[in-house]
Amino acid sequence: MSSKKRILSGMRPTGPLHLGNLHGALANWVGMQDEYDCFFFIADWHALTSDYEAPGAITGYVGEMMIDWLSAGLDPEKSTLFVQSLVPEHAELFLYLSMITPVPWLERNPTYKDQIVQISNKDLSTFGFLGYPVLQAADIIMYKANGVPVGIDQVPHVEITREITRRFNFLYGNVFPEPEAILTKTSKILGLDRRKMSKSYNNAIYLSDTPDEITKKVSQMITDPQRMRRSDPGNPDVCNVFEFHKIYSDTGIWEAIDPQCRNAEIGCVECKKIMAKSLIKAMDPLHERRAYFMAKPELVKEIIASGSEKARKVAKQTMDQVRAAIRIKD
Repeated sequence: MSSKKRILSGMRPTGPLHLGNLHGALANWVGMQDEYDCFFFIADWHALTSDYEAPGAITGYVGEMMIDWLSAGLDPEKSTLFVQSLVPEHAELFLYLSMITPVPWLERNPTYKDQIVQISNKDLSTFGFLGYPVLQAADIIMYKANGVPVGIDQVPHVEITREITRRFNFLYGNVFPEPEAILTKTSKILGLDRRKMSKSYNNAIYLSDTPDEITKKVSQMITDPQRMRRSDPGNPDVCNVFEFHKIYSDTGIWEAIDPQCRNAEIGCVECKKIMAKSLIKAMDPLHERRAYFMAKPELVKEIIASGSEKARKVAKQTMDQVRAAIRIKD
């Protein structure tokens, strides 16, 4: 048994990953691999809660996501990397938890209320969408995770899991630990148009983008909206390109650009070119790993299969305890 505390987190395979995903989750996961016993899963069943009408792309996205994870630095020798649907015990635990979870707990979920309003092009009036926090709880407590790395906006999700865990333990005995939310630091990464970076907004720089694609996208980024001409002084404080400089460029570069922009000594076109070079350089190790795994599809399949089998061994042990607790089988 490992003496490390266990953490679990996952991502829905709804398309290629971008820099927002890297800085919002992946980079933190990579940094936690030595400190924690890490379980990271591709949540393909969760993707069905909103994409149930067109599920065909999900399978392809599973492989792409694993390559993105491996490219970012997740290590199958350090972490258990698996696919949700390859561990069917998740569905069984979800069923048991759904029997004890009050509907009002799910209806007050802020994400549920927001997405019902915002995602108007899909029919989300389904039990699967309403009940996805129950499946999420099953995902987490299946591995008796001590913590879940999340951003501040995702803390309510973990709290629902904690409530469901307490209710299960009250009814059937102390089977599961209550997982804690582990708040992770994230860098502010906006899309090309200064909105949240998102596939649906078509404003993302993807981990799979080539250097030429990165250069082209950076050239389209919105800078200081008040700076109309090269001779106008700029304001780096409101410039998205400058925010990228502070993440990807050497300190000396962006510290020099700050006064140059304010004094109109450098134009936005030149500033973007410098940033694009810094970004491409920073992404070089990721691109090298990506090329390696893209050339070895059988290795990627083996990593998925091996990680899922490892996860399932843990899940089977947990479900033996669950069935005994609820007396569903002798």
